[in-house]
Amino acid sequence: MVGGAPRPGLPVRGLKGIVLLIACALVILPFLAVVSTSLADQQQVTESGGYVLWPDRPNLDSYRAILSGGVVTRALTVSVGITVVGTLLSLTCVTLLAYSLSRPGSFLHKPVLLTVLFTLFFTPGMIPTYLTVRQLGLLDSYWSLILPTMVGAFQVIIMRAFFQEIPGELIDAARIDGANELQILTRIVLPLSKAVIAVIGLFNAVAYWNAFFNAVLYINDTEKWPLQLVLRTYVVDNAALGVDTADIAGTVMPPAQSLQMAILVISLVPIALVYPFLQRHFAKGMLIGAVKG
Repeated sequence: MVGGAPRPGLPVRGLKGIVLLIACALVILPFLAVVSTSLADQQQVTESGGYVLWPDRPNLDSYRAILSGGVVTRALTVSVGITVVGTLLSLTCVTLLAYSLSRPGSFLHKPVLLTVLFTLFFTPGMIPTYLTVRQLGLLDSYWSLILPTMVGAFQVIIMRAFFQEIPGELIDAARIDGANELQILTRIVLPLSKAVIAVIGLFNAVAYWNAFFNAVLYINDTEKWPLQLVLRTYVVDNAALGVDTADIAGTVMPPAQSLQMAILVISLVPIALVYPFLQRHFAKGMLIGAVKG
């Protein structure tokens, strides 16, 4: 018995195990097929009808082809730049705004807080946002992918609630010792807030890395496309990778299916690598901020 309840019988436990295995297979097999196809050669891709579950002769030709300089390499550089710059700017702005709103008596505390809450419930919509971006002259600019989503009201509320959990005695003691607000923020508040900063940073990094819809609206110059837009063009729309393949003259080019899967893997790997390092902060940062918020 577990906690007073009778232990399930063998058939029930076996059925649960089978369901769990099927669920795991449904998650793992598609991802395995994408990675394996990106590593397979032309012959195996042709024999398997397009998708390979396990490559017989794995090679990195597809990755060399798409990273040899061209559309994908340029789009990858754009996405990395937007993600790094956007995440740093977003974390800075959200932290400063949330800290000021967490301190009672700060300048214009209540009007600013009401404004943040108003934007949380009443979003401007696509057309007003597009007109604003156009009036600011940001069309075809990388800033059009960063500025419209730089400060999220939900993130401000979460971080403000986290800051309010910090004991006021710590801040009062720092003030008595002569610390100003910037010193209190950088030397006391931020070191105690690594969990929520990691969570907000991960949210922003994922959002900027996956920036697709804003790129469709605001970026017409194909040389400024981020990776997700290139992914849509070459994988979903099945366009040819003519620019990249032309850079490797004299070599046998990988099959188109392998190239497409390689682009897909490249678009997934960076965020997948970052997540395990921030996962230990994830539950704490979300729960502490959300409960009080």
